[in-house]
Amino acid sequence: MSRMYVLLSIILLPVQMTLSHSGEAESKDKATFPVAADGQPFPWHKMRLPETIRPLHYDLRIHPNLTSLDFTGTVEIQLEVLQSTDSIILHSKNLQISKAVLLESDKRHPLKVLELPAFEQVALVTDALSITSGRRYRVRMDFAANLSDSFHGFYKSSYRTRDGEVRSIAATQFEPTHARAAFPCFDEPAFKANFSIRIVREAKHISLSNMPKLKTVELSGGLLEDHFDVSVKMSTYLVAFIVSDFLSISGTSQHGVKISVYAVPDKINQTEYALNAAIKLLDFYDDYFGIPYPLPKQDLAAIPDFQSGAMENWGLTTYRESGLLFDPQKSSASEKLGITMVIAHELAHQWFGNLVTMHWWNDLWLNEGFAKFMEFVSVNITNPELQVEDYFLSKCFEAMEVDALSSSHPVSTPVEDPTEIQEMFDDVSYDKGACILNMLRDFLTPEAFKIGIVRYLRRYSYQNTVNAHLWESLTNFCSSDEADEERLTGGEFCSGKRGDTGASKWYMEDDLNVREMMDTWTLQEGFPVVTVEVRGREVRLSQERYLKSKEPSQTSGFLWQIPLTYVTSTSSTVHRFLLKTKTDALYLPEEVEWIKFNVDMSGYYIVHYESNGWDALISLLKHNHTALSSNDRASLINNIFQLVSIGKVALDKALDLSLYLSKETEIMPVTQGLGELVPLYKLMEKRDMEDLENQMKGYIVRLFRDLIDKQSWSDEGSVSQRMLRSYLLLFACVRGHPPCIRTATQLFSKWRESNGTLSLPSDVSLAVYAVGARTDEGWDFLFEKYRQSLFPSVKSQIKTALSISPLPHKLQWIMGQGLAGDVLKTQDLPGLLVSVSKNPKGYKHAWDFLRTNWEILVKKFELGSPTVAFMVTGVTNQYSTREMLEEVRGFFGLLQKERGAGLRCIQQTLESIEENIRWMDKNLPLLRAWLDRNISQDRGL
Repeated sequence: MSRMYVLLSIILLPVQMTLSHSGEAESKDKATFPVAADGQPFPWHKMRLPETIRPLHYDLRIHPNLTSLDFTGTVEIQLEVLQSTDSIILHSKNLQISKAVLLESDKRHPLKVLELPAFEQVALVTDALSITSGRRYRVRMDFAANLSDSFHGFYKSSYRTRDGEVRSIAATQFEPTHARAAFPCFDEPAFKANFSIRIVREAKHISLSNMPKLKTVELSGGLLEDHFDVSVKMSTYLVAFIVSDFLSISGTSQHGVKISVYAVPDKINQTEYALNAAIKLLDFYDDYFGIPYPLPKQDLAAIPDFQSGAMENWGLTTYRESGLLFDPQKSSASEKLGITMVIAHELAHQWFGNLVTMHWWNDLWLNEGFAKFMEFVSVNITNPELQVEDYFLSKCFEAMEVDALSSSHPVSTPVEDPTEIQEMFDDVSYDKGACILNMLRDFLTPEAFKIGIVRYLRRYSYQNTVNAHLWESLTNFCSSDEADEERLTGGEFCSGKRGDTGASKWYMEDDLNVREMMDTWTLQEGFPVVTVEVRGREVRLSQERYLKSKEPSQTSGFLWQIPLTYVTSTSSTVHRFLLKTKTDALYLPEEVEWIKFNVDMSGYYIVHYESNGWDALISLLKHNHTALSSNDRASLINNIFQLVSIGKVALDKALDLSLYLSKETEIMPVTQGLGELVPLYKLMEKRDMEDLENQMKGYIVRLFRDLIDKQSWSDEGSVSQRMLRSYLLLFACVRGHPPCIRTATQLFSKWRESNGTLSLPSDVSLAVYAVGARTDEGWDFLFEKYRQSLFPSVKSQIKTALSISPLPHKLQWIMGQGLAGDVLKTQDLPGLLVSVSKNPKGYKHAWDFLRTNWEILVKKFELGSPTVAFMVTGVTNQYSTREMLEEVRGFFGLLQKERGAGLRCIQQTLESIEENIRWMDKNLPLLRAWLDRNISQDRGL
């Protein structure tokens, strides 16, 4: 499919949908209809549901049995008929529907149920009557199923108490297409409805759902039935219910919302931080958006078995235990930051996603990109001590890793079936979405951006949107609109034109068309590299697509509207220029020694400096690196190494730039430096080239040696200082830096002698555990402590340490434990598997494990899911030999579609391996010569 066709199909999507549904009667005659499970013709032939009927209200009664691990239920759906029809098409997956009736006034009409498992649909049909346009009906269905043993739908979870007893709970995960596995429903985001939910349970359990409980009714057999209040109008994927023995703590927000955090009884004392964070963040969003949170309560529940990080179900957000539970004595600074960010993300969704929902999954980024972006906005204001602005940059770099491949996709991409929908939950939708919103905010000014998104939320509350609705809301701020009660102060932004004054002005005076600009970022894949050449006062600019594969056909025809920002050696003021064409030029008031574009990396593009541009910046970093912000320094490190990959910069120039890092102390440039240099020896670890590999490792250790040796083995300092300490000490110990090994060995011995009761500083405990896991005895002791611990933070650190041990037999054994799911939860297996794959003693075992257990893994974690993609790319993307490329291609090439053939992550990993091979073939001689030259001179280190 050509790129232009894709663009047109997205732009015309709302029109096409209207046409296709209005012409349903005609297309039915021409289409070939599938056959239902019983051999009869199925009266619908598309993956998307018809729009002949829409649901208004669901009455759902569900009874999970936590002994037999199954459930029964009844759902009654009130329907409005938009177009006369003889069938009702809705979703159902792995449900046994035992009875279906149509209710019309006081009449009952039995319905026949036809199943189409391939489309996860059922058709309810009757010969007795026509379902007439303009009328309302109710349909009632009785159904039953087993609780799922995966992590989606209505599934079983379990945990072990302090005394060793195993207890079961039942929880839901419906996004994106799994409500249909819990009850028959219209399981598409545009089919919003109200829900009344009743849950049957035993007295020893509690039940939770989206809304507060109204009452509990006693039933026969000692059972209880909880009745929940009617929900607001919402999509099916946001429905949630849990049956468990959880305990909770509660508080009330300033706006009167009751907020509660639920966890298993033994861990309820780890919920206080999450409660306080949630109260503060919900109040922030209430005020920021100026739209009151519409529910009377917000529950946060820590689920023992949970595949993703968290889920934004309206009024009942669910989390991994490690994403919600915090202990001040045992959780590290990075875990505190992570928990706060996850809560901020899910609460942002209560507005972006829940209140206003994308029409279809092709625009998932309208949910996820916004929530990811608002994490940083909200936490920066509510928790300034977490220094969250230091980490946004890394999200853009992560997105660019994927977006630099020809197998990337536009932010807004047509999708149809559940596997394609699952694949949308990736770095492009989340991180690129957030990065282009950040760029737009910088372009419009934060004040104008805020007015626009509040207008968007108010205008489309309880509705569904497409891209264009957002761009319209961010344009023409001074037009009459009930949402525009606020007005900009300072530089006015009216009639779509940018003012001529103020630090935020752009180097242009033509009309501002937000949609025209942002379509270039959302409707085409990839991102631009801007080439800059300074000739006196003239700065020549050109843009092209950055692409790691050498395919001219995939770079031609791409054009972005790029909001450029820059500072120079003579002006620290941020200057702005909108590059709308392939080439352009701007003029400086005077000649400069250096120029730095993309200030603080606020734009989603990278920059190449031609002529002596890079030399001037390298010289600046060498002699006065603090003349640039830490984000600017990090972006230069990232950009120059990315330019090596496409042959625009020689490797030795990038390595010359890295020499300045011996003086660096800030977290983003240091971690970015490690992020560019460490993968170079990781590629070598997969080949037989130990001498060069050790040279590279030695260079990196020497580069950061002074900074490493200055680190204290404590939890003191700011959050960024603590996180940097954790990174550096782990790196130094894994690399065998003697002072690090010595201290970590002493601390591990003391901790082991105390039988694990000694309190280690949480930020250095991972380095201590990693050194301890190098021996069989230490490894076994750590695993026992892992088994006993009730603290997710401790378990996470020990698990990482066990996976980076140099003991191959232990690595193989622990992956098997993850698959068994008893002591080591299966939810943790993907992270464990990828960690083992980065281990030079484990990467072959990880690949063998992935191949051997492929069918089990895709069934458990679901085909197309981000978890499966994470395992595929994580295990294989550091291979750099043609033998491994053929092995990977051979395995995935034999798969059938239902087992994963054609998954985007497989294309991405093959591209990555091909790029690694090209990089090694071209750059190894250069790397060897540069290391020989610089290590012998020990220059700058």
